[in-house]
Amino acid sequence: MKKGNAHLHQRPGVKFSFIHTHRKEFSIVKMCKVLGVSKSGYYKWRQLQEQLESEKEKLKREIKQKICKSFHESEGTYGSPRVHKDLVEWGYTISKKTVGRYMKKLGLKASPEGKYIVTTTDSNHDLKVYPDLLQRDFKVEEPDRVWVSDITYVRTLEGWVYLASIMDLFSRKIVGWSMDKHMKKDLTIKALNMAFINRNPSENLIHHSDRGSQYCSKDYVDLLQSKDCKLSMSRKGDPYDNACIESFHATIKKEHIYRRRFKTREEAIKSINYYISSRYNTNRKHSTLGYFSPSQFESNYYLFGSQNVS
Repeated sequence: MKKGNAHLHQRPGVKFSFIHTHRKEFSIVKMCKVLGVSKSGYYKWRQLQEQLESEKEKLKREIKQKICKSFHESEGTYGSPRVHKDLVEWGYTISKKTVGRYMKKLGLKASPEGKYIVTTTDSNHDLKVYPDLLQRDFKVEEPDRVWVSDITYVRTLEGWVYLASIMDLFSRKIVGWSMDKHMKKDLTIKALNMAFINRNPSENLIHHSDRGSQYCSKDYVDLLQSKDCKLSMSRKGDPYDNACIESFHATIKKEHIYRRRFKTREEAIKSINYYISSRYNTNRKHSTLGYFSPSQFESNYYLFGSQNVS
């Protein structure tokens, strides 16, 4: 072993590391003597390194357990960005890249998206329709300025269940919904009444929908106008004008409905109620919202103001 490496004569930690690296080539006693450190000092350093390594491995195992927790609580739908957000909220300092690497090693991969068919309500009627006030401008700065609504269907062994949903475009939160075995106007009216009870919006709220007969019905229009809402409707045959609520229906089907086989309508209704209220609105991280859930995003708005919601 040659003398003369200047850096080895400056920091004890560097010297001990050198000794540890070359312990199979040279005598530990001889290296300690040449480098001017004590044998006991080296063994104390090595004990500390082993302790730190043990703590590092323990933290690594803990993080992997939390990754599994986040992934399985999302029913296998979260990829690394949303899992990473969970870990940060739980107090861990870790990069998205590391989360992705751990997930790959653990064999955790978000389920591929199933095929989702966009459906529209029946617009073949003689009822009055209203102009498109939204014009595909989905960026809203305040709650309860724009609501979007639509209907989709769910298969059960007992027959179809129809789901009418109303979303606040600001936070993507589902503020009203209703389910039944039919898709008559009562279905959408119940969802709208729920939204008004939950939110109590101010005047000039824009309510956007497609041109379906349920949304053009006199009772539905009267209810909106009694609350001084402005009616807005998509252009004929253009589902992209209502893309955000269509996206929600695609999400609930891919993440929840398509993963189950509902025997009865009642079973489907209970399951969907749970997903919307306890999963989608309160816990599911939304990429458009900076990976906050709709409820978290709204809470940030009310706590910190419009400039700091994300």
